[in-house]
Amino acid sequence: MNLNSKNFKLTLGILYLLFLFIGLFFLFSAVDFRDLTNYDFIRSKSDIILKYKNENLALLSLGFCIFSIIWVLLLGFASPLLLVAGFVFGKWWGLLLALFSTAVGASLLYLLAKIFFRDFINKNIGPKFSKLKELFNKNELLYFLLFRFMGGGGIPYAIQNVLPVIFDMSLKNYFIATFVGSGPSMFITVALGAGIEKYIGANNELIFFDIISSSEIYLPIIGFIIIIMLGVIVKNIFFKNKMSNEKN
Repeated sequence: MNLNSKNFKLTLGILYLLFLFIGLFFLFSAVDFRDLTNYDFIRSKSDIILKYKNENLALLSLGFCIFSIIWVLLLGFASPLLLVAGFVFGKWWGLLLALFSTAVGASLLYLLAKIFFRDFINKNIGPKFSKLKELFNKNELLYFLLFRFMGGGGIPYAIQNVLPVIFDMSLKNYFIATFVGSGPSMFITVALGAGIEKYIGANNELIFFDIISSSEIYLPIIGFIIIIMLGVIVKNIFFKNKMSNEKN
């Protein structure tokens, strides 16, 4: 069997998309999203989850990592994972689990996209980022690390993960840049999840003023705003200026 043949790649690509739709179907079938807006429901379930975590930390951590890797492979958003990581595991352990699992999941997704969807990505996404191609090729690790630090510049997480296909980035540099560069922005969301857990554990009722006045909540939000501002600065310094120099 020729692994590089178009038929083989097309077959695996179709199978991947099939598993993606099946996974999403079971997710939306198993979860009643109306319950996620019910404060009493969330509070009762959080007690059960946290008790289980205290008794089975290693097993729950492993389960979270496996789920997160699959979630990223299925093109899921990063924010829900980060909030859950902070809510269940706390800021520091939650951050480490989230960084590792999302970096592994993103790297596997990048590898699959590079093997089976390279032509599609180059054709449909490549032209929109053609100006960055020469820039990334000069120092792919530095610029992708900065790209991750900026939170991807507002680009959806799934597209961020496959974007380096057009730069033909090495898998090693991809993993390092993702793991290190994602740290600051992910910490903000993980810390917010941890703050929400502390608020729920200490309050029987949901009071909006108490939420926004809690340092566990407003500090991560302020940090998020700072990350956005730093991202704009980094973008102007390392990307726009560099591309202007290339034109000159």
